[in-house]
Amino acid sequence: MTNFAWLTWSNPIAVWWSCLLLVTAANVTLLLLLFRRFRCRVVDGGRRAFGVEPLLLLSSGYVLGCAFRSILPRADVQRICLFDTWLSSVFVGRSVATVAEICFAVQWAIVLAVLARAANSDTARTVARSVVPLIVAAECCSWYAVITTDYLGNALENSLWAATFLLVAVALLRMLSRFGGIVQIAIAAAAAGIAGYVAFMAIVDVPMYLARWEADLASGKQLLGLFSGLHDLVTRWVVAHDVAPWRHEIAWMSLYFSVAVWSSLALAGFALLKDLVATTTRAR
Repeated sequence: MTNFAWLTWSNPIAVWWSCLLLVTAANVTLLLLLFRRFRCRVVDGGRRAFGVEPLLLLSSGYVLGCAFRSILPRADVQRICLFDTWLSSVFVGRSVATVAEICFAVQWAIVLAVLARAANSDTARTVARSVVPLIVAAECCSWYAVITTDYLGNALENSLWAATFLLVAVALLRMLSRFGGIVQIAIAAAAAGIAGYVAFMAIVDVPMYLARWEADLASGKQLLGLFSGLHDLVTRWVVAHDVAPWRHEIAWMSLYFSVAVWSSLALAGFALLKDLVATTTRAR
């Protein structure tokens, strides 16, 4: 039977989890509002656009995937979680995360492709084609990490994410002068947000995983093999309600389940502005 005695205001993990739930509720509400906005949108001939917008459907995959992970948070390599249920297993959580993150990557690829076409930018076209393969490679590194418990895989995964979005930022900045109005403002805001993300990854996230990898090397930690690792990630999860095991996970998880989700919702909202892209493009 699940023990909820840890859910007290004196427990930092309980407070943190409660905040995650509030943010998740807000995120799902925003998603539903976007669905309503698309449903009410009428296109040529009186047809309704509901249910046919790829950016909105992809955002749904990401938002709902992050909602699942917020409700049942876990740290993969450590195998720690908040609730003693098979839904907290690394296999389930990592599978949900993989689908969600690929949805997010496809969103960026679509938006970049639309902007590249309007701005006639070869740089943006190239980056748009590169986003999904790079993120798929990052997902492979993540699975290597969770199967073997080798933090080097996490370091490589997050380095690939940072490198991918550095390329996205470069592509956006190359196109910035080609647009005006709200589209230019949105591109500038996206580039600024990505700069903050890349800085966080370079200063905090990747060094954290490298430090863990070096500590494991120094301690002589034995990594898991393919089959033993798969069995472990399916069958083992450790319930942890103290703040100590979660201390280094709270920052990135909090940002991931809030700011990253908002960016996905913003990308979905971009579909409402697609008609403005061509009209705000500036002549060379």
